Amino acid sequence: MADNIYDVIIIGGGPAGLSAALYASRANLKTLVLDKSKVAGALAYSSMIENYPGMEKAMSGSELLDIFRKQAVGFGAEYKDDVQVIGVVLNDEIKQVFTMTDTYQGKTVIIATGSMGRKATIKGEEEFLGRGVSYCAICDAAFFKGATVCILGNSEEAVKEAGALARFAATVYLISQTDRLKIEDDHPSFALPNIKILYGKTVTAIEGGDTVGLIRMRDSAGEKELAVSGVFVYLSGNKPIVDFLQGAVELSEEGCIITNGAMETNVSGVMAAGDVICTGARQVVLSAANGCLAALSAEKYIFGRKKAKADWH
Repeated sequence: MADNIYDVIIIGGGPAGLSAALYASRANLKTLVLDKSKVAGALAYSSMIENYPGMEKAMSGSELLDIFRKQAVGFGAEYKDDVQVIGVVLNDEIKQVFTMTDTYQGKTVIIATGSMGRKATIKGEEEFLGRGVSYCAICDAAFFKGATVCILGNSEEAVKEAGALARFAATVYLISQTDRLKIEDDHPSFALPNIKILYGKTVTAIEGGDTVGLIRMRDSAGEKELAVSGVFVYLSGNKPIVDFLQGAVELSEEGCIITNGAMETNVSGVMAAGDVICTGARQVVLSAANGCLAALSAEKYIFGRKKAKADWH
C-alpha cells in the first residue's frame, strides 16, 4: 500500500506546479503532477515571454513551460497530462485526489490550478449550470449521448474537449468568437464528421425549460437561435480554479486560496501556489517562487521539521 502513496501530489502543471515538482523531486520526494492540459493556462496562452530571469532570448509561454516540465521530470517527478481532478479529501493524514479514472493518495498536496476560471457572464449560464451547462466535457459527455451540444471557446483545450464530446453526442458545434482557432489546422478533432465549427459568433443567452433547449448567437448579420441540449463553456477568465475543492480549504471572499508566507493553507499538509492564491501581480517568476516555497513546506511537513530545509546544493 505504501508504494502507492506519493509524498507530494501537485494539482496543476503551470509554473507554480512544475517549480514545486522540481524542488520536491530534487529532495527525493515521490512526486506526482496532475495536469489538466499542457496547452491550457495563462502561461501556455502567452505568445512571448522575455522577462523571466536567466532567459537569453524571448520564447513563447508553451516553450518556457516545456523547459520547466523537462527539468522537473529530469529530477524524477511523475507527470500525467490530460487529467481532470474532480474532487479531494484533504483532512486525513493520507490525502486523496480523485480524477475521472483514478484515485491518488499522498502525504501532502500542493494546489496550483491557476486562475483561468471565470464567473458566469452569459445570460442563463448560471441558471442552467448542472442542467445542461457544464465546464467539463470529460465529466459530463456521457449524459449527452445522441444529443446536439455546443462548446464555447477557441483554445486548444476547447478543441480537445470537442473531440471528447464527439464520441457521445450526435453533433458538436464549436463556437468561436474569433475568425480562427488558437490551434493548428491539422488537429485530429477536426477530422471528426460530427464536429461543426462556427466562427465569429458570440453567444448572448442560454434558454430552455427544466434543462437547456437553445442558445442565442450574435454575429455581424444579426442574432440567430441554435437548438442544443448542452452548453460546455471554455471561455477564459481570471477567477481562481477551486471548484473541485468543494470547500476543503479556506478561501477569501474573492475565491482565492488563503495561505501563509510558506504557502501553507489552513489544512495541515496542504499547500497552494501561483495565481490560485491571487498574488496581485500575475508574473511567472512569482508563481515559480510560490511553487518553490510550497515544496519546501511539503518537505518540512513530511519530516516534521520546525523550519523548511534550505536547498543550497
